[in-house]
Amino acid sequence: MSQSVAYYNAHAQAFLDETLHVDMTALYEAFLPHLPENAHILDAGCGSGRDSREFLARGYRVTAFDASEKLAGLASKAINHPVSVRSFDEVNEFQVYDGVWACASLLHLPRQQIPHALTRLWQALKPGGLLYLSFKQGEEERERNGRHFTDATEIELERWANALPGLEKITTWQTADRRPGRDEYWVNGVFHKRGLIDPVTDIDAKFSI
Repeated sequence: MSQSVAYYNAHAQAFLDETLHVDMTALYEAFLPHLPENAHILDAGCGSGRDSREFLARGYRVTAFDASEKLAGLASKAINHPVSVRSFDEVNEFQVYDGVWACASLLHLPRQQIPHALTRLWQALKPGGLLYLSFKQGEEERERNGRHFTDATEIELERWANALPGLEKITTWQTADRRPGRDEYWVNGVFHKRGLIDPVTDIDAKFSI
């Protein structure tokens, strides 16, 4: 992850320029209709702040963070909203958010670290909430142009989801990259958390990190 953070610190402006205006409407429509009015969304690994900006424009409350200090600073200015600097390991909230949005962010973690990061994000989610995540489609784990990438399949997303306590259902699907000139495919997942969770299970989970 530190290698990827260094990359984004060095290329923050170029990455923001490339991604800030990409149209992600189709993904929003798979996530936002399931949230209550005035929902609180955690944008985990927000990058350019593109999605946070859209959520704010639609009237949602947003907490955004990114591990890259340089990118977080540029994103905060671009969307006129605070973006904190932290990693997935520093997500310590418990049942705070109605939705967690992790778009193309968890993929920079080594594969063995992803279940732990998902546990943290899941614990930050209120009962009845939902978690969105996306990965490049595939089975590889590689270093590319100074960044670490972990690819995933729909089957792997389902495996990760089924390990989370209180999972109600999971929806997975594939999409083409929305950026011009990119011949890549993504796997997307929406994990729905049950509205009524066993409090003993939740207490155990809260202190398992």
